Amino acid sequence: MAAFTPEAFKKEFIAILDYWEKYGPDPEKGGFYGRVNADNQPVKDSDRSVVLTGRILWTFSLAHRLLKEAKYLTLADRAYQQLVKHFFDPEHGGVYWSVKADGTPLETKKQIYGNAFAMYGLAEYYRITHHKPALEKAQELFNIIEKHAFDPVNGGYREAFARDWSATDDYILSKSPWVKSMNTHLHLVEAYTNLYTVWPDAKLKKQTANMLDAIITHIVNPETESMELFFDEKWKPKDHVISYGHDIEASWLLFETAEILHDEKLIAKMKKKSIAMATAASKGLAKDGALNYEYDPETKHLQTDRSWWVAAEQLVGFYNAYQLTKDPQFKIKAEHSWDYVVNEFIDKDKGEWFGTVKEDGTPVKGDKINFWKCPYHNSRACAEMWRRVSKA
Repeated sequence: MAAFTPEAFKKEFIAILDYWEKYGPDPEKGGFYGRVNADNQPVKDSDRSVVLTGRILWTFSLAHRLLKEAKYLTLADRAYQQLVKHFFDPEHGGVYWSVKADGTPLETKKQIYGNAFAMYGLAEYYRITHHKPALEKAQELFNIIEKHAFDPVNGGYREAFARDWSATDDYILSKSPWVKSMNTHLHLVEAYTNLYTVWPDAKLKKQTANMLDAIITHIVNPETESMELFFDEKWKPKDHVISYGHDIEASWLLFETAEILHDEKLIAKMKKKSIAMATAASKGLAKDGALNYEYDPETKHLQTDRSWWVAAEQLVGFYNAYQLTKDPQFKIKAEHSWDYVVNEFIDKDKGEWFGTVKEDGTPVKGDKINFWKCPYHNSRACAEMWRRVSKA
């Protein structure tokens, strides 16, 4: 059994940071590579995504806050410069979805999911630097999202817009008429929450609380305590597919939002909801302790691949449920989650984590860095567990 100790989580946190410090930075074009393959070789002309850039910024900002090492601040600075120099739209505001390796805008649509991660990283960077322009950029994103994406009639936020914030039918993560999604709301409320820690603005607090309410009212199915994935404008769900990783991730992130807002009624409500969601997510556990990826109750199709980000989130989610309930079964689930990570996901030869592991334990040797393979879920999970287990 893998050591379930603060030291073990801190060690893996640093190992992830070491990998990204060694293989992520692009010495020629600046910033970070958009893609590094399974053999740790950069694809030098690969496009760069705002999701990857924002998450790198957040990760190294967090690393500097926790470990106080100058090299992490240098890497956070590097990501910050890449973000503000190449991703912000000087004409229409907001951030692009992606740019070419040389920084030229590529996919210029305004995806709220991407804007959320830019805000998330900027808030964390401001937290360690007090660099006012970083906060101003985050505030600028908040204001433009509220102006264009917030739905004052039905609540929640629309998914995406054209570059000039006009309507679009290309949503990247979904297709019209599914104009609202679980994924965007989950990470937008996360970004708003992080921004609130450095900018306790009244409107920001109100909109964060409203979004949390929209999630637990419209997105979490009250019968299953699992989240629906895609919706039309009036919150009619597309289907009832269950994403176990998102459910367990939301179970702790949404409770964290309630805590940071310091709303006792909301905290009590979210505590109950968080436990229910973690319990529901447990239904996706396989005998080896890993969560299956997805299940469609209508077709009975179970996607059994294990994903690195799901493994990271189930570790924190089940331990959070243990902290809320003191039920030892949740702690056992967290311990088994960590065992699976240590035994199956951590690449002991090339470093970092495999992106996907098959049901039989075979790793799929895909990219170590790409649009979506970021140092965010796994570094955050290790940092969270380091903090939480230290208090046990």
